[in-house]
Amino acid sequence: MPASSDESLLSRLRRADPDRHFATLFAPPEMRERLCLLYLFNHELARAREVASNAMLALIRLQWWREVVEGSAKKHELATPLLAAVEAGLLPRDGLLALVSARESDADDEIPDLPAFLAYARNTGGRLARGAGQVLGQDSAAIEDLGTAYAISGILRAAPFLARQERSLLPADGTPVARLRQEALGLLAARPPRGAFAAWAPAAFVRRDLGRDYAPRDIWDRLAVLQARVRGAA
Repeated sequence: MPASSDESLLSRLRRADPDRHFATLFAPPEMRERLCLLYLFNHELARAREVASNAMLALIRLQWWREVVEGSAKKHELATPLLAAVEAGLLPRDGLLALVSARESDADDEIPDLPAFLAYARNTGGRLARGAGQVLGQDSAAIEDLGTAYAISGILRAAPFLARQERSLLPADGTPVARLRQEALGLLAARPPRGAFAAWAPAAFVRRDLGRDYAPRDIWDRLAVLQARVRGAA
């Protein structure tokens, strides 16, 4: 793609997913387009249930994206370059399909218990982070752990907004929020490879997010990311 297309992807990612947009800026310039496609694809999957009026329509949206990844050419501002990247071997088809399958859980009435909650966080945010690491040449279980921690903190951060929509991604068995925080903090012990910082940089937000009510990002959040880069740990 020409540079102008890459800039457009970055601009779209900044609006759709500011945390991962900031992380992507730490990637080598030649890798940013791939990461943008991966993250914008994830954004489309994540919002499938949000924009659909019922669970069945959400599954239909997810199936549409599944068909794109499997090779169905559709005229769409993201689907077209995404499929091109998959067919060029720049993004892993199997990994993208796994993300689609994981998001099908969003159509369920509830996440029943802690094990199911942790599996959901790992299969969405954890798998996404690991996929980003693979794009950067590092297939790392530690990156997956850090992505899972970020997913848990993100679910907790979004809980009040989902509650207004009469939705919840928290365990229906009443697992205390303190236990969910503990699980996320435990995952931050992972030590990722330094060469793929852009893949796990969002985990640097986790400690701050778990220690406060929802707040917009500020300069201190950005500084936490920079400190994580220097330390090589979230």
